[in-house]
Amino acid sequence: MSSSQSYSDLVANLTKDQILTKFPDVVKLSQITGSSSSIGSTNISEEIFQGHDKEQIKLMEELCIVLDYNDNAIGAGTKKLCHIMDNIEKGLLHRAFSVFLFNEEGKLLLQQRASEKITFADMWTNTCCSHPLAIPNELGQNNDLNSCINGVKFAAQRKLLQELGIESIDIPIDDFKFLTRIHYKAPSNGIWGEHEIDYILIIKSFQPKLNPNPNEVKDLKYVDSIELKNMFKDSNLKFTPWFKLICENYLFKWWDQLDNLENFTNNEIEHLL
Repeated sequence: MSSSQSYSDLVANLTKDQILTKFPDVVKLSQITGSSSSIGSTNISEEIFQGHDKEQIKLMEELCIVLDYNDNAIGAGTKKLCHIMDNIEKGLLHRAFSVFLFNEEGKLLLQQRASEKITFADMWTNTCCSHPLAIPNELGQNNDLNSCINGVKFAAQRKLLQELGIESIDIPIDDFKFLTRIHYKAPSNGIWGEHEIDYILIIKSFQPKLNPNPNEVKDLKYVDSIELKNMFKDSNLKFTPWFKLICENYLFKWWDQLDNLENFTNNEIEHLL
């Protein structure tokens, strides 16, 4: 692709039928079974997985929600399919979410991704970032935005438990605040990358009990905005591209307005390719 603009045009011009033709492993919405993963679709001996953690390889069977440029669900594709850079360069796009959890002091909970992670290992990032799955309570209905937002909130609750051990009682669904959606692309390590429409969620949880999964999380840290800015200045620290993108464009504007976030809600997709 000669420029980011030409890539944006490629993705914008892909129709539903073209996506399904170009990526025959994507399961049509009408054929989705409700299963959260495509069991047996990965093989630990595949060259693409050489040197990677078995548990993380298994997670590559999860079924992400494949999208068109306008965030319309097209079908289900494995996490592996959606994160291979060759597919991304051809326009394959999926839905994601990023959670920013603040405590009673207004400090943001950061996580450092585990070394076992296949993409963006050891990097610092927001509290939790993952994908809603192509299952009934996370998919959304008829591409209705409110329904999709609710689906993403259920996915966020699921992953905060799986990654950080935070129980649902500390992060009620209704406490998640949707801010906006960003569309971005980022390579990870040559083979792998991200191309997502990312739903940004903020939640305040005063004293959540944390029990991080070491296969997912290497470290945790609460920071205020000044501490985070100083972390960004430290050349020894690495950060996920979506986290830096969200911080630079949005988060520092929101931080002092956590009780007035409705003033910042944007239902339009921010295409940041």
